Order: sequence, then structure tokens, then C-alpha cells
Amino acid sequence: MTFPDEPLRLPLTAIPDGCQDWTTVRAARWSAALPPRWTFLRVRRSVAAGLATLVLCVGALVAMAGGLWPFVAAGFAVYVLWVLARPELVWAGAPLLLLALAVEASSKSWALTAFGVLVVLGSWAVVAVRLRARSEQLERAVDAAGGVAVLVPGAGAPVRRGRVLFALGFVVLALGALTGGTAGLWGSTQDQQGAWVVTVFLAGLGVTALASAWLGRQRAGALRGAPVPVLRVLVRDDAQGGTEVYAADDPAAERPLFTVDLASFDEDDEGDEDDEDSDEDEDEDEVQDEGDSLQRVLLGLDDDTFGPVREAVLYGAPFDGAEVLVVSADEDPEQPPLTEWSEGPVRPLSPDAGRRRAARQREQAAGSLQLELQGRELAERQAAVSKVRHWRAGWLDWLAAAFFVWWGLWLSWAWFGDSGLSSWKLALIPLLGLYGAVRIPQKLAWRITADRSGLWVAGLRGPRHVPWDDLRFVRRRSLELKIDWRGGGWAVSAPRWDRLQRRWGLTHPYDALAAELTAMRLDPELRPSGESGVAERGRAVWPVAAVLAGAWVVALVAWS
Repeated sequence: MTFPDEPLRLPLTAIPDGCQDWTTVRAARWSAALPPRWTFLRVRRSVAAGLATLVLCVGALVAMAGGLWPFVAAGFAVYVLWVLARPELVWAGAPLLLLALAVEASSKSWALTAFGVLVVLGSWAVVAVRLRARSEQLERAVDAAGGVAVLVPGAGAPVRRGRVLFALGFVVLALGALTGGTAGLWGSTQDQQGAWVVTVFLAGLGVTALASAWLGRQRAGALRGAPVPVLRVLVRDDAQGGTEVYAADDPAAERPLFTVDLASFDEDDEGDEDDEDSDEDEDEDEVQDEGDSLQRVLLGLDDDTFGPVREAVLYGAPFDGAEVLVVSADEDPEQPPLTEWSEGPVRPLSPDAGRRRAARQREQAAGSLQLELQGRELAERQAAVSKVRHWRAGWLDWLAAAFFVWWGLWLSWAWFGDSGLSSWKLALIPLLGLYGAVRIPQKLAWRITADRSGLWVAGLRGPRHVPWDDLRFVRRRSLELKIDWRGGGWAVSAPRWDRLQRRWGLTHPYDALAAELTAMRLDPELRPSGESGVAERGRAVWPVAAVLAGAWVVALVAWS
């Protein structure tokens, strides 16, 4: 996909009177107000969740060993999540943790208690620096707007922000209550302690979701309640579905200022109920348009490509955690401008982080272009010599399966240990084995066949036929190769070493496969000309999965 060299223009009617450009100079002043990197300004949500889970696991082990109160163990895990991803809650979490540490200080090691106090106080100070910087960011963004403030489009529309998080928070709280209510039913004292650790952690996650929903809803409501500053900027959609915001005089997209997740809002969705008798054909057209839009988004995620740079108007002064509204030019010049509300907080990028992000994007774009050319060349060569194309599991898939088996056996042995089987182990270990029995045959025996009519993807129940017109995308992202089509999908994973591949000039098998299939999808001339036979399409692997599952059950019975 190619994009114009110039940003896509926003109609003048969509730009408020007096709206000023957020130039590079003004944006640099705003970036200078950002807190230091050691305040965890740009920690990914996945990293925050991973660290919180790690702290939970370590805390649970320490609690079971008698060195820490279970409530404190889980509290520290939730506290880590708040420090990294929801700093507003630290003001309440830090005093509670200090109080809990003081309550049990007399019965626990002074070194452990002192370490906990230092961690809480240190992180509290870090969060204070980060939150204090927000007011300076806000002031500089307002100054850049030059005093121009207007009402946001659709200010009277209902606030949707936080609906999903509210529901998720109540569900997680219910799970926590269920776990706590059944904690006394677990067999050993250690299992009961573990149940209480999980209970407190789930309660903390539920509170986090509810607080995040409330904060987002309050800030979104404040954005609609009064005139807000406006700035002319440039935006671009990234490969993960988010939106990058640039200075108005940065058409080359060299330095993203911040990222934010946006969602469009159609005022007609909340229209009067008197419109129930609308024409059915119009409804079908709207559904079809929404499906086409979704398909374009999915195809945009195909090979880590980015959207075109577009002119936009930013409503609301941006700062770390802010809510904003963006009116931007549509990629289709015949369509009206897009009006999108933030569905997540503004996440600023420091100047260095922004340049590194842009450099990675250029590197990814160059790599994607090279793979596209290689895939097309390979498809052209294969089309000339082969009427049917085949791919199957290789040595990397066997390595992934071997690691999966080793990990499962080690985990099972660690769970058995010398203490025998408790009730929760009796429930989890068979499930782990059954999951492995299903996944391992698919890792070792996957097979993809391309012929004139489409793809044949061999799976658990046998080969699945995917016509070429139904194929949405074939992509490799991280460790996973994914094929998506209308009504289904398929994925497999294997190890990947980006640095070694770049150093030695190697192409990962998944990258080559995805590039070649993408070339075939886009160009019918490159598709195989023959029709595959039944034997070429692969076989169902469920019999092997059934044998492995039976062997696992027999091994558990003999072991116990």
C-alpha cells in the first residue's frame, strides 16, 4: 500500500476559527515538561501486567513460606500495577500498604519490613514527580493554543467511556469474592493462603478497573462540559491500532509527541427510538460498510504497516493521562472527516523515545518492503515450476514443541513435589496435560497447501478450505504466524531471534511463508494453477491428540 507524500488534507470547514498550529517549537516546550524516564512514563501495559504477576507469584511463595502476610503479598502486586499504569491510585495504595506493614512488623523480619517500607516510599516519591509534571504539561498545551477554546463536536452526546471497564471490574470483583468464599475448602494451609493471595489480587484488579473507568469517564465528561483548547496537528495510525500525534509542521512523521487509542462515535447510534421503522436495506448497507471498514483495519495490520499522515484538529489540552477528541481527515478523500474520542489515556513520548520509535518504524517499513519483494519473487518462481504449493512444520516448530513438552513436564514435577497432590493440583495438572495433547500435534503436523481454488489449512479436525476471496491476511508478528479468513483463523508459533537474523541476513520461515501467501492473495497471476489432491492437503491430527491425552491420564494415575 502506498500513501501520498503530503498529509491528507482536512476540509477548512472542520477547522475552528482561530485554531493555531501546534508547531515543532511549541511541541518541544511541551515535551520539555515531561517527567524523567525513571518515573515509568512510558511503561507498556503488558509490561506492567507482567511485573505485577511476577510480584504476585513471588509474594505468594514468600507468604506460603511464612515470611509475609498474604494480604500484603497480593497488595504489593497490585501496588506495582498502580505505580506503572495507574499512578493516581498510588495516593491511596501507599498509605494502606504502609499500615499493613506496620501491623505485622512485630511478627516478621525487620529487614523484610524495612525493604517493603523503602519500596513503598520510593515509588510514592516517583509517582509524585510524575503527577506534578502533568500540570506543567497542561499549562504549556493551553499556551500553545493561544487562548482559543471551543466546544467539542457532539458535546451533547452520551459519555461511553468506561463502560467495558466498569463491567470488567465488577466481574473480577465477583471472581475475587468467589475465591475468598471458597478459600476454606482448600486442603492444606498453604493452599488456603494461596487462595487468599489470589482473592486480594483479584479484588485489587477489580478496583483498578473500576477506578480507571471512573477516571476516564470523569475526564471525558469534563471535555464535553465547557470550551476546550484546540490545536492543529498531524496524526497517523500505527500498526497496533493506536494513533500517533505529531506537530503540524512534521509531515515526514519524524517525531511522535504522544500516542492515544481512539474510537469513532456516530451520533446516530444514540438516536431517538422513533427511528425503529427505518428501511432494512439501509441497515444492511450500514452493516456491510462496517464490515468493510473492519476488513480494511485487519488488512492494515497485515505486515506491520502504518497509515498515512493526516491533518487533524486536537480538542483538549494533552497531558499524561488526558482524554482528548480528534477530528481528522479520512483516508478516503470522498468521506467526511473522522470524529474520534479517546478510549484510553494520552501516553506521551519523550523526544528520545519518539525518535527511537520513528527509527523502528522506518526499519520495519524497509523490512516489510524487502519481504514483500522477496515473497513476490518466490511466488513467481514457484508458479513457473509447481502447480500446487506446500508448507509444513520445520525444525523450529519441532524445537518449540520440545520446549513446550519440557516446560509442561517440569511444571508437573514441581507441582507434585514431596507434598503430594492437593485439590487445586488435581484440577490443574490434568488440564495442562490435555492442553498439551491438543497443541503438540498441531505444532508438529501443521500443513498448508495452496492451489487454484485457495488454501487448505490442516488442523485438529482435518484440512479446512479457504477460498482466495475469503482470505483476509497472512502475517507474522512476534513468535506467531497467523492466517485469518472470513469466519475463522489459524495460528502457530515458533522461536524467533531478530538480532541474529539481521546479523546473518536470514529470513524466518514464517516471514517467507507470510510474504509469499500475501503476494498470492494480492495478485491472482501468482497463484498456483493446479488443483491439489486429498492426500496433499494433510490429515486430521485429533487421533494423535487422543492418544497423547490417554497416555497423560495413564501416567498421572501411575504417578499418583
